[in-house]
Amino acid sequence: MRVSIGCRLRYSFPQPTPLIALLNVHYSRFGDLERADHLVTSPSVPLESYRDGFGNWCTRLLAPAGEFCLTTDGICRDSGLPDAASPGAWQHAVQDLPFDTLVFLQGSRYCDTDLLSEEAWSLFEATEPGWSRVQAICDFVHGHVRFDYMQAKATRTASQTMAEGQGVCRDFTHLAVALCRCMNIPARYCTGYLSDIGDPLPHPPGDFAAWMEVFLGGEWHMFDPRNNKPRIARILNARGRDAADVPLTQTFGQNTLTEFKVWTDELA
Repeated sequence: MRVSIGCRLRYSFPQPTPLIALLNVHYSRFGDLERADHLVTSPSVPLESYRDGFGNWCTRLLAPAGEFCLTTDGICRDSGLPDAASPGAWQHAVQDLPFDTLVFLQGSRYCDTDLLSEEAWSLFEATEPGWSRVQAICDFVHGHVRFDYMQAKATRTASQTMAEGQGVCRDFTHLAVALCRCMNIPARYCTGYLSDIGDPLPHPPGDFAAWMEVFLGGEWHMFDPRNNKPRIARILNARGRDAADVPLTQTFGQNTLTEFKVWTDELA
């Protein structure tokens, strides 16, 4: 399957403003790119790229005053198969976890495990450790939180999502990540493209999506508490402890976002 992926973000800046963008496909999918999703700016400005502490590809630039546009446009090959499942994946004892997974057991900016630990154990202690426990967490989050674009809030934490019972995909993911960590399961936040291929119409406007990866049975596995069902053409952009580590764009000054468009379309 060939999938057209890309985005266009248009801003208005009152003055020259530094900006960091994480808009490119993750290196783990780079080999699947038939056409690279190079970042293009209008007007053109010098770009500096680097990898952050989680291996994500970041681009730093200085946006000029006035109208400014960021665009990516690539083609990615995908298997066309739904998300994989491994129901037999087991949960590791904490003392047996690889060192590089331990950071994903700790609380973070939006995953306030200290406020959710007691409730997490009361809800999930009786579940079977491993894949079944993580699926039980996803089932709970999917049923507990009501999806509502109009309730998006950049400062909402996992414990606030638990209390309010509403949010968008990042809130679903933050809550599920936090609950997994409370149960001693390493979990990390992911963001990227998620197509509507195979889903019945009507489709909502294109957007980036959030999901999580958990460490079970010696490897990382994908779970999506927002949709809570296998989907087709999930293409990773970045991963970290939570959304604070992987903002699509981070601007260091005042600005107004005037256009936001994302596409993930199947090609012939």
